[in-house]
Amino acid sequence: MSSHERQPKRHPADANHFVLTFENNRLASELFGQFDQNLKLIEDRLHIDARTRGNTVSITGDVQATNIARRALDYLYGRLQNGGQIEVNDVEGALRMAQAADDQLVFPALEKKAKLTMGQISTRKKTIVARTPTQDAYMRALERSELVFGVGPAGTGKTYLAVAHAAQLLERGAVDRIILSRPAVEAGERLGFLPGDMKEKVDPYLRPLYDALYDMMPGDKVERAITAGVIEIAPLAFMRGRTLANAAVILDEAQNTTSMQMKMFLTRLGDNARMIVTGDPSQVDLPRGVKSGLVEALQILHSVEGISVVRFKDVDVVRHPLVARIVRAYDAEGAVDSGRDG
Repeated sequence: MSSHERQPKRHPADANHFVLTFENNRLASELFGQFDQNLKLIEDRLHIDARTRGNTVSITGDVQATNIARRALDYLYGRLQNGGQIEVNDVEGALRMAQAADDQLVFPALEKKAKLTMGQISTRKKTIVARTPTQDAYMRALERSELVFGVGPAGTGKTYLAVAHAAQLLERGAVDRIILSRPAVEAGERLGFLPGDMKEKVDPYLRPLYDALYDMMPGDKVERAITAGVIEIAPLAFMRGRTLANAAVILDEAQNTTSMQMKMFLTRLGDNARMIVTGDPSQVDLPRGVKSGLVEALQILHSVEGISVVRFKDVDVVRHPLVARIVRAYDAEGAVDSGRDG
């Protein structure tokens, strides 16, 4: 159903109304989406009415909602003008960022009533744009801090963005190598009980890091870099006794480190190195009674100069919308259980 055939939504007499005109007809068509699907999404999220005619869109609704729509559409059109593309997730991200701007949340990228800008990470293969205010803050923390903790639920992009940032630093020549690591003990499994040589034993644990790398860099380049040692993917145990200099170093699934392992890892930081630690403190797989090194580090290091901590929440989940609802349900149940234990 085209936009001009939809039944108009009911709005109060003081509803805001304006018309946006986009000079390039082709880009306007891409902005609106096939069968106006992007505008339909904006309508549904903001409870406004959007009607197209050629390269113009007429928007009616609550003042706050229409202002959010204007900023999101202006941003998305600018992205198309710069040669970018728009997918459904990009529209969702623009709405989240525009909402944050309207609420006057304090993020360096946002100015009240001004044009919307978002943090981004660019590699030769792709450009990644922040889809939530927390992702934006995370990208900026990665640029300015030597040690960054990105913590929160699955699906928020904390590991993916960390690998993207490391790939960007390598391509810029800001570091000489990338080191990606995970604790090799998860969900009660230990390496010694797994078949195969050491690489075959650890690869299943490290697969998400491989996947993110191949998304950022051409496959043949990744393979050559791994062979040459420019990219190293290894379990955390392999970090002991080393000094990691001139490198972008990522520790993923850090909630499954012990206190001793975390201290060992953090003290490997060498000259001209960047270190990123990611994990979800609510998903600890360590044996009962063993304290998570990530949880302890966040308590001990929260005020140390040069360290940034970015905390993601369920609202930052950028996977299927159902994932965010699942995370909230588990968090709520966990809070209930804690109350019972108390």
